[in-house]
Amino acid sequence: MGCCTGRCTLIFLCALQLLAALERQVFDFLGYQWAPILANFLHIIIVILGLFGTIQYRPRYIVVYAIWTAVWVTWNIFIICFYLEVGGLSKDSELLTFNISRHQSWWSENGPGCVRKEASMSGIKGLDSHSYVSVIGCALEYRYIEVMHSSFQILIALVGFVYACYVVSVFTEEEDSFDFIGGFDPFPLYHVNEKPTNLLFKQTYLPA
Repeated sequence: MGCCTGRCTLIFLCALQLLAALERQVFDFLGYQWAPILANFLHIIIVILGLFGTIQYRPRYIVVYAIWTAVWVTWNIFIICFYLEVGGLSKDSELLTFNISRHQSWWSENGPGCVRKEASMSGIKGLDSHSYVSVIGCALEYRYIEVMHSSFQILIALVGFVYACYVVSVFTEEEDSFDFIGGFDPFPLYHVNEKPTNLLFKQTYLPA
């Protein structure tokens, strides 16, 4: 019963992580955040691997998932530090876009209550085709939205790590108990066939 409860909970957590990762991937694509896009892609693959291992009773796959959750927590802590500008990091830098573009988070212009206004720059020489974009009225800064996303990811990952370790221990105990009762022992079949062979051998050499 404990195995079923832990296994079912881990399946639910993996499914929840998949939904959260897909939602985050969509908004990172919209904001051209290439580093988070790659991280989300790896996360989705390994969560699927962990989900498969949980359903198919494959402890090794679950171990890989558990190791990845630790990496995923570290990555999300970095994202939180990035948007809160901790340790010399700046949310206005191009670190998450690999310096390919100057795009920021999609939420910077599309957050709750945000109003996007464009002002023409026709009066400035060489910038006639450009426009200045300003965002006003945001009920919540985009960096806090990103921090909440990462915090939710950390919470799910930590709970998933605990249940992954529990499920792996339960699966390992079940395999050991099965080995103990001879579930994978080829010798009982040999011993069954050995006795008749010895009897035939003795009968062959009995004195007449």
